Amino acid sequence: MKFLVLEPFFGGSHRNFAEGLVAHSRHDIDLLTLPARSWKWRMRGAALHFVKTISNLDVYDGLITTDLMSLSDFKALTGSASPPALVYFHENQLTYPLAPGEAMDFHFGFTDITSALAADRIRFNSHTHFDAFFNALPGFLNMMPDYRPLWIIESLRSKAGVLYPGCDFPAKAQPLQPPDGQPPLIIWNHRWEFDKDPETFFAALDAVAGHGVAFRLALLGENFQAVPKAFIAARKRFGDRIVCYGYESSRRQYIDWLRQGAIVISTAVQENFGISIVEAVRYGCLPLVPQRLAYPEVIPEALHSKFLYHSQENLIDKLLLLLTDYQAFLSDRTQIAEAMGAYAWESLIPAYDQEIEQLANSA
Repeated sequence: MKFLVLEPFFGGSHRNFAEGLVAHSRHDIDLLTLPARSWKWRMRGAALHFVKTISNLDVYDGLITTDLMSLSDFKALTGSASPPALVYFHENQLTYPLAPGEAMDFHFGFTDITSALAADRIRFNSHTHFDAFFNALPGFLNMMPDYRPLWIIESLRSKAGVLYPGCDFPAKAQPLQPPDGQPPLIIWNHRWEFDKDPETFFAALDAVAGHGVAFRLALLGENFQAVPKAFIAARKRFGDRIVCYGYESSRRQYIDWLRQGAIVISTAVQENFGISIVEAVRYGCLPLVPQRLAYPEVIPEALHSKFLYHSQENLIDKLLLLLTDYQAFLSDRTQIAEAMGAYAWESLIPAYDQEIEQLANSA
């Protein structure tokens, strides 16, 4: 079969997902993209660009797009030529945290809703995300002054489900790099943006450094705007502890940093799956991640007490333990790295192929 993926924000997890699906599916999938910037304009205008870019929709059995495009606009403009469509929700604008000083623009939440209504199938990247969306939906609709379309809730739920995003690593476990005798390397491999809460991350490192504990620091991850003040201050504060500062464009070198890593930390306000954490754990990092996000369904339950934290104080305590007694966790390191194989593309692609085949057959 032949499918078309439209990705209006081709960066980060959106890019990883689109490229992974195209590379691993047994079907023929074309990919059309726009650069990963100006997400609000993408959400409102990408459909208008793609409508004029695609020469012939009739050749496709199905269409896959993500939440940062208005599928309802696209289908309205292409009419009967549009094939059955699936929307994959990496995030949603009903629950996405607001930047400091930003007020909620309800139009973007409604774009998510109308895109979902226009889709034949809807898939979320975790059960946590699925639940968050449907828990927020009634309150969002009830903000309307009258004529509230509450029928939307069951209409969307009836065609919604969960598919974890695939990750770009082998499903079969590979030997982990042994500790090299240097101070443990802490990895930050998230976007340099407010919703990843770097201030809380660096505050935890300050507390650990105050105990005189040795560690090294690799500050990886993409930055789409000016360098946040928290990173500028951290560069001065942690000085020689920092062995890498900035986005690593080479995939091979990025993985090499993960292999050298001892601990990967998330302090995110919003994380609907956490590809960067899963990748780091797969290559040998021990995770410290908040239990309030999607991580309880990603990390094996038997290891929750060791690697999920419930407060800033709990994060600091667990980080101190890992840094001072790292050797005691090496068996956990192997176990949790092997568990991440379930999220490799080669593990998940049969479910995706079945999903898009059912999409095509629904026409």
